[in-house]
Amino acid sequence: MPYAELEPLLSPRRQRLASFEHAYAVALRKRGQSGRSQFIVRTGNPVQPFRTTSRAPQRDEQILALVA
Repeated sequence: MPYAELEPLLSPRRQRLASFEHAYAVALRKRGQSGRSQFIVRTGNPVQPFRTTSRAPQRDEQILALVA
């Protein structure tokens, strides 16, 4: 089920936690704490559509932003 179809079924808190805006805020925090650049990637997982990582994204992930 795509995220757009799943979103109305999620609690408001889960919707916020699963948002790009939240992933971006986490990436900023991780960049400040570690000093390492952070990628924000689209995962294809409707429960966790975005994630942050300091490692190169996996093949099935799409880079959406880089916090350098």
